[in-house]
Amino acid sequence: MITVENLTKSFRSTTGAVVALDGINLDVPTGVIAGVVGAKGSGKSTLARVLALRERPDAGVVRLDGLDTGVLDQRSLRAARSRIGVVPAGESLLPQRTAAGNIALPLEQAGMDGPRRREKVGKLLDLIGLTERAANYPDQLTAGQRQRVAVARALVGEPAVVLADDPTGELDATGAAGVLAVLDRARAELGATVLVVTPDTNVVRRIADDVAVLEHGRILEQGKLLDLVRDPDSRVARAVLPSVDSATQGVADVVLVGFASIGALLPEAASRFDTEITVSGGGVTKIGETPVARFRLGMTGGERVDAALGWLAERGAFVKRARAGLREVAAA
Repeated sequence: MITVENLTKSFRSTTGAVVALDGINLDVPTGVIAGVVGAKGSGKSTLARVLALRERPDAGVVRLDGLDTGVLDQRSLRAARSRIGVVPAGESLLPQRTAAGNIALPLEQAGMDGPRRREKVGKLLDLIGLTERAANYPDQLTAGQRQRVAVARALVGEPAVVLADDPTGELDATGAAGVLAVLDRARAELGATVLVVTPDTNVVRRIADDVAVLEHGRILEQGKLLDLVRDPDSRVARAVLPSVDSATQGVADVVLVGFASIGALLPEAASRFDTEITVSGGGVTKIGETPVARFRLGMTGGERVDAALGWLAERGAFVKRARAGLREVAAA
């Protein structure tokens, strides 16, 4: 759906050129929720504006369904932009319009007749769970509800792609959960591809299929989220998996993905290889709906320990043995 090739973008400042994006390559497949994670100043908002076709890069290509958007004339560029629904960072609703009126605004500007407009707005109010708040003005809504209305407004033109710039910034836990649920519904029920740029790794942990880590204008790591967390030394894994205190004693670190792996593999390994296995550190979290565990293990049994760890790795666990520092034994 979205392909970025060697994207660069810089800005002039009093001290010279500031490079915001430096050779970005990124693929966002159709139908996924992808997250780009980066701290303030990493270039993520610049990337969002370029991907939304609101700014031109200095060099590189942004493709939408294979179409090189850099060669489009103004009319074709407007048509391409209409396929991308944008949820801007911060407050973006018009205070003088109701929730329904804010959602309807793009349809009014497009000249859609009243009955069709009301039907579409009604469906989106239902999608975001705010049907009963249709006549409320923004100052009568919570921050989370206002952001859900902003998502609905981005969806009203039935875009192929929804691009959300820090959609949970400054929201409380309840408000953030509601916004993320709406973005997930947009993918599941409307078939939209969703790209979220955010400084919060918890956002990608909760809804993303794919993730890219952006730092100083460069992507340092990207891939399927569940693949990246299997390696506890990856940047993503360090950010989203339960931590293990470096002083915690143990013979190996393991990462287990899925209900069956977490519930069954360690007891079976202990029984099969006649070794006692204890968990001395780590814990369990969820990546979307998939449980993922990172444990530091204590084990007894001499050579049987190596055999047990190898068996775990053969069955999908990522295993690192603590022996003169952690070294990889095997990985799925």
